Amino acid sequence: MAPHVRALGDPRTDPWQENLTMTATTGATQSAQPDRPGRSDGVCSEFTVFTKIKPGHADALREDLVALADATADEKARAALRQIGTLHDARHVIFDNDTRFMFASVFDGSWDTYIDDFAKTVVGARFDKVFSHTEGFPGVADSGVKDWFVSQQEPAGVFVSSYPDLTVQQIWKDQRVDEAFEAVLDTPEFRAALDNPANAELLATPAFQKLMEEAAA
Repeated sequence: MAPHVRALGDPRTDPWQENLTMTATTGATQSAQPDRPGRSDGVCSEFTVFTKIKPGHADALREDLVALADATADEKARAALRQIGTLHDARHVIFDNDTRFMFASVFDGSWDTYIDDFAKTVVGARFDKVFSHTEGFPGVADSGVKDWFVSQQEPAGVFVSSYPDLTVQQIWKDQRVDEAFEAVLDTPEFRAALDNPANAELLATPAFQKLMEEAAA
């Protein structure tokens, strides 16, 4: 029997994804807080916290954000983000005349797992340094950090994702498949296959025609 081939972007989890991401880690610490703020659209959820900057810490926070931006570009940090495998995007903003700080992100999966996974990587240590400039932050390793985040978090009035059915892992997979298919398109062997009368029946199928249309778009 021929293997089942799923369409790109199929929202079901692949076995390799479960092994790759920290999201599948068992034994994650659960907070006593049963409800988590934040809105979701499909598999994507938003996370936004507004905190108060400690008096006199704005410049130090700004310096640490510059260092964080530089560190995020290095291979170790990128590897950690891939290990976590659930973060779509994130942003840090200092506002209200250097008195308040906002962190906002979009992620896949559960809120608790999202916090747990970041705390286990080098990213968590760097976030610890950034948030140390905000009032009341207990540290990412503290048992009360989730309750602190809940107390600082505000749900978005509206949250919309352009791809609500695609996880970070599926987007990465689609990119890899697209790059591989584009490489095939550039080979003389593929062009020869298109010109081969023996393949005419396959090439005329709606599925193949759709594939070629998408490749040309």
